[in-house]
Amino acid sequence: MKLFYSPNSPYARKCLVAAFELGLRERIETIGANATPTKMDPDIAAKNPLGKVPTLVLDDGTAIYDSPVIAEYFNALAGGDLIPRAETARWNVLTEQALADGMIDAAVLARFETALRPENLRWNDWTTGQVAKVVGGLDEIERRSARFGDRIDLGTIAFGCAIGYVDLRFAHLEWRKTRPRAAAWFEQFGARESMAKTRPPG
Repeated sequence: MKLFYSPNSPYARKCLVAAFELGLRERIETIGANATPTKMDPDIAAKNPLGKVPTLVLDDGTAIYDSPVIAEYFNALAGGDLIPRAETARWNVLTEQALADGMIDAAVLARFETALRPENLRWNDWTTGQVAKVVGGLDEIERRSARFGDRIDLGTIAFGCAIGYVDLRFAHLEWRKTRPRAAAWFEQFGARESMAKTRPPG
């Protein structure tokens, strides 16, 4: 299998962390990609018309995208339990993944607004609104984290990758100061081999 990815992409990181946890990492060849909102990477676009990372290409050429689908594919391939089968637990984990992905969506949009958009076209209210979603997500992680325990599933993986991206791009939020439970959980979770080996270079 081949995974088109960017080493700073939290979406791609989520897939790789899942692969590590499921024992699949050695079966995946990672291919660095140069995809931006304004320029398609032709190698990705040939497999995924959205031109986004991550995109997974199977040995038979079938393309799977994007990160929630890839992570679920890995879980099914390995016969894993990153997505619980019991309905209540399943919906909880999938909702947590959706929350984490929404935080990442907002963070990436805020990042693009300041890093890619010409300064005279930037919209401060837009950036403020997106960062507010990130902050709200961090608050929800703080509320939930007391119940995480030693869970390793797609919900906690997605939260870990979302927080990792916040640390990478929005360190000024200093989120740990007011969210001690989430900070303690992330310190332990972030030390896992799967997280350490996928840490973004910055």
